[in-house]
Amino acid sequence: MTEIYPEKTNVFIKGISENPVPLSELVDHLPNSIVILDKDGRILFMNQAMMALTGFQRSEALNQYCKYIIRSNLCSSQCPCRELQSDSEPVCREGNIISKNREKIPIRFTLSPLQDAHEGFVGWLECLEDLRSVQSYKEKELQAFSVGSLIGRSLQMDRVFQIIPDIAQTDSSVLITGETGTGKDALAEAIHENSPRAKGPFVKVNCGALPETLLESELFGHQKGAFTGATGNKPGRFKLAHNGTLFLTEIGDLPHSLQVKLLSFLDDQIIYPLGSTKGTQVNVRIIAATHQDLSRMVEEKKFRHDLLYRLNVVRMHLPSLREREGDIELLLDHFLHNYSQKFNKSIKGFSQEALHFLARYSYPGNVRELQNIVEFSVNICRQETIEMEHLPNYLNESRFEDVARTNPEQEQSESSLPSAGEVTDAEFQGVKEKVNSWSEAEKEMIMQALLKAKGKKQKAAEILGWGRSTLWRKMKQHNID
Repeated sequence: MTEIYPEKTNVFIKGISENPVPLSELVDHLPNSIVILDKDGRILFMNQAMMALTGFQRSEALNQYCKYIIRSNLCSSQCPCRELQSDSEPVCREGNIISKNREKIPIRFTLSPLQDAHEGFVGWLECLEDLRSVQSYKEKELQAFSVGSLIGRSLQMDRVFQIIPDIAQTDSSVLITGETGTGKDALAEAIHENSPRAKGPFVKVNCGALPETLLESELFGHQKGAFTGATGNKPGRFKLAHNGTLFLTEIGDLPHSLQVKLLSFLDDQIIYPLGSTKGTQVNVRIIAATHQDLSRMVEEKKFRHDLLYRLNVVRMHLPSLREREGDIELLLDHFLHNYSQKFNKSIKGFSQEALHFLARYSYPGNVRELQNIVEFSVNICRQETIEMEHLPNYLNESRFEDVARTNPEQEQSESSLPSAGEVTDAEFQGVKEKVNSWSEAEKEMIMQALLKAKGKKQKAAEILGWGRSTLWRKMKQHNID
């Protein structure tokens, strides 16, 4: 009969030959890391791959509790040993370990109980698979579908990616169009980072964020005494962007008087600070972006035709997320991975129901809204899979509204809950409590956005990926003043 028993720092097997065979001779050349534990979780044996992975030698690990050598994030609360019985099937989990040299390593654990010839429980066999190469492959695969922080594999995004290198090599003005949240800022940065100006500054100005008087000073600078409160000279954003790129977002909100000054700069590359008659020449490339229809604004006399002509030398349009076939799932995986790492969560993915819903959702806030949805869900999810209940409340509300539209004759309650006649009282109360908790979570989410935006509702709406009217309606609904 074959017997396994520890001796010093090795384990020997009897019954294979006349003399005991060291277990290390059998398993040291296997690529996977293997450790044998006794019933109490003490280490009886570890192979060479395990020593390389953890940084501990056999002599250091022998008779030590597994958690002191493996040092995994699963040890404290999710250790499979606590769940398995002596006759259980092997379990597989993903997590990470901290090696002896304090390196964090992603790992796939496989744990199975060990039984002797009489089916008596004697310990555990634990196998660890290093996932660094897998994650590296996923990152390289993602890089194949990205430029800078822009991500996509749809035909529409592939066209954008193909022209970025050529556009980046010139100094021509670029006008980026697209709906709110499509990634216009990311595209502008990608153009700058791939250009000869990459070592220079990238300066962003939101043309709709400041009143006209302050915006002029912010863009072009001012001299001491130019106006009340101007106690010193101030360089404008144009000067700060010298030898780099100036990104003017929401260019459609630029006041008419400043449109004239911008046009003048595009003609001669000279700026005139407030209060100064002396011009300063700066070397700046202009990239502008808008979600508005500038051609219609020209017809309505709200935007200068000659300025549009000068800005529109190169025009790049970012499609809405609903037009980008196949990109939603890619983006969901990308943001889930990022936020799971950021918040130290072990979330593997979305449930089929949640994924099906998110794949069909229209995303009026585009990529920014999708990103906010994933961040919110990862924040509150306490399990390995994101379910519908972990999504922001307004998405669940929209699902109920969709049901109401497709079933107009079916009467809906004010809270969009199923009628009590369709479910048991306990089920009805459970759903109601869940909706109430999501209402509180949504209120907290709005408050956090308003804090980040310093009370500016338009900015808060952008952070949430909502329209301004939606935010105002939600604030009224939650009695937020």
